[in-house]
Amino acid sequence: MLYLNPHFTIFGIDIYYYAVIIVSGMALAAFLSGLLMRRRNASSDLVYLFFIVCIPSALVCARLYWCITAGKPFSEWINVRDGGLSILGGLIGGISAGLIVCLIKKIDFLRMADCVLPTIPLAQAIGRWGNFVNGEVYGHVVTNPNLQWFPMAVEIGGKWHYALFFYESVINLIWFGVLFTLAWKMTKKPNGFLSGLFVLFYGVLRTIMEPLRDNQFILGGTETMHSQITAICMIVGAVIYLGVLLFVNYKKEGALFGSKKGDPCGITSFLPSSKEDVPDTKINLMKHLYESDTEENHAQKK
Repeated sequence: MLYLNPHFTIFGIDIYYYAVIIVSGMALAAFLSGLLMRRRNASSDLVYLFFIVCIPSALVCARLYWCITAGKPFSEWINVRDGGLSILGGLIGGISAGLIVCLIKKIDFLRMADCVLPTIPLAQAIGRWGNFVNGEVYGHVVTNPNLQWFPMAVEIGGKWHYALFFYESVINLIWFGVLFTLAWKMTKKPNGFLSGLFVLFYGVLRTIMEPLRDNQFILGGTETMHSQITAICMIVGAVIYLGVLLFVNYKKEGALFGSKKGDPCGITSFLPSSKEDVPDTKINLMKHLYESDTEENHAQKK
């Protein structure tokens, strides 16, 4: 049996386990994004900038998307302690804020996106356990007694429902492993390919999972499933984006991945967060460039 909004109290303020789990997922994703930035020849200090700007933007948009699609009156939009967030809205807000930051800082947005978006499935995998402690985001009633066991199903209010939050958590964890591995080892152009895969995957996942939810957790109801509509748009957009990305790289570089005309890597140049930043040479995929440069300078001094 699950309990709604379990929490503990500090100095008279209720701290919900749901919020703790969500924030923990965000923090771990931010840490791993910093590692990917170092790995992919960029300053890990950039992750702090994205964290400060993108997380609040994602939360605001997650709230707005949920309130609008759930038909909440304007007076309830700022009543955040009553709950109500949409991951789809959060993604739209976070990515949009990241694009603005990159434009202002004159940083390659697609390259940064390939460092940040592969870690989002991990944050989602952890965040789904917030739904578990809250007793929400489950599927339809399980009538077969042989299937009434966790993690196949979860007991809510004396009834067993399909444990959709658990299914999504496992799927997101697996997808995180795939994307993070590719981001860690992949050196060849084009930047933005991993980001496109993330959007495509998430659109497919949401399209499949939304109809399986209990009706009360479907934004807009079963007649107008806003999340599924948005997810389908994500799939179409991602397919078009990936096709254009590979076509442009082929026309420009003579190959779908890499380059036959010039630099085959999209991460050769170092992206600093300030003029004082220097490349990391421990886990950097391009570390051989800086090691050879150091050896040449040392030989010249001799």
